[in-house]
Amino acid sequence: MEDLRVDNHKLMYHIERLHSWLRGEDIYPVYIEISPSGTCNHRCIFCAFEYLNYKSQFIDKKVLKRTLRGLAKCRVKSIMFSGEGEPFLHKNLPEFILYAKQVGLDVACAINGVLFTPEIAKQCLSALTWIKVSINAGTRKTYSKIHGCKEKDFDKVIFNLKEAVDIKRQNGHPCTIGAQIVLLPENIKEIEILANSLRKIGIQYLVVKPFIKHLMSGHNISREITDKELFALENRLKEFSKNDFKIYFRAHSFIKLKEPRPYKRCLGLPFFCEITSNGNIYTCGPYLGDSNFCYGNIYKDSFIEIWKGRKRKQILERISKLDVSRCMKNCRLDEINRYLWELRNLPPHVNFI
Repeated sequence: MEDLRVDNHKLMYHIERLHSWLRGEDIYPVYIEISPSGTCNHRCIFCAFEYLNYKSQFIDKKVLKRTLRGLAKCRVKSIMFSGEGEPFLHKNLPEFILYAKQVGLDVACAINGVLFTPEIAKQCLSALTWIKVSINAGTRKTYSKIHGCKEKDFDKVIFNLKEAVDIKRQNGHPCTIGAQIVLLPENIKEIEILANSLRKIGIQYLVVKPFIKHLMSGHNISREITDKELFALENRLKEFSKNDFKIYFRAHSFIKLKEPRPYKRCLGLPFFCEITSNGNIYTCGPYLGDSNFCYGNIYKDSFIEIWKGRKRKQILERISKLDVSRCMKNCRLDEINRYLWELRNLPPHVNFI
């Protein structure tokens, strides 16, 4: 399959929006992440958002549909349903997916896969650009320990993925179906087992990514994985990337964890934001729940009113003075920030292309 640029960014493909930003114009985002549900059916040992306490709250159907229309109106290109909890715990998520596609948005989901039954897949796959399942072990026992769930959930996920692949193929849906594993000391010996299982059932890719500690989360890993272990694993996984299955070992992300940021300001915020299950719009994932980084709430105002509002401008002004070395490593906007920093801070001799 073609390279999806998983360990990079795609902002350079949005030239018109970039030009507007470089001219100093106030632009709308290209991409937005939305949390339909505040609660989750798993309790993963690495969860970034456990500090939000898995509240049983679900975004209002009418409010979200109105917001999706607003996003399409201001030329937002794509949304991903993910966030604080498991998206498919919201009973209306299939309807949201279909509606978002109907109004002109590209739609994706990041889920744990337990609730992505064949019945749900039949409803959703035609409208999804991609779906990625978080599956953090290769065996039932380890999966249960890492995900904080019953062992049978592992079997459900594998079954649901196999069925989704069959439904996709039978109907010719273009949706890319992939999986992701956070590399931990507890699962490092099971990556190849998982890769083999996923390849057999027709999953298109597996992302292997590092654990990144959220600033407000109490979770941490039991030990650091050594460079020697990473190098050996990366080499062993290369044999799995063949034909229609690819391993995305995020080597660059592992390296970045040990290096200082090459940029001094967060420049990517105009291109992105996150909407949580209570309707709040935040700058980014590392600051969910922090009112200092909340632009407004879609229950009170429209997305366009919030984006153009005074409060957002005040927050961006304050963030322009933020010491980014204190922010969470490898955040969603890290690669975009590296790119934008280069555009704003040109090196010598740029005309000698």
